[in-house]
Amino acid sequence: MSETDIKVHDNQDESRLEIKADGLFAVAEYEITGDVIAFTHTLVPKEFGGRGYGTMLAAACIEKARKENLKVLPECSFIHAYMARHPETQSLAHSSVQF
Repeated sequence: MSETDIKVHDNQDESRLEIKADGLFAVAEYEITGDVIAFTHTLVPKEFGGRGYGTMLAAACIEKARKENLKVLPECSFIHAYMARHPETQSLAHSSVQF
């Protein structure tokens, strides 16, 4: 499988976004309450380092929030750091979030 074939899958049954490659999973777990999506835990295997999968996963988290008209509560440091580095995403942040 080439890296251009890598896609993020929204596994709604497990409440997580996933990337599967080389038999490994990168995941961003979420909880939706009302109009807020909280990203509670993100795991990107070290074997995925340098491939851009973490960025792809974080961008998919923001896109899910945007498409579903949800405010983002980045409880995990990975998504918080992504949003801090990408000011264009910060308008989606829940009012309690500081960058």
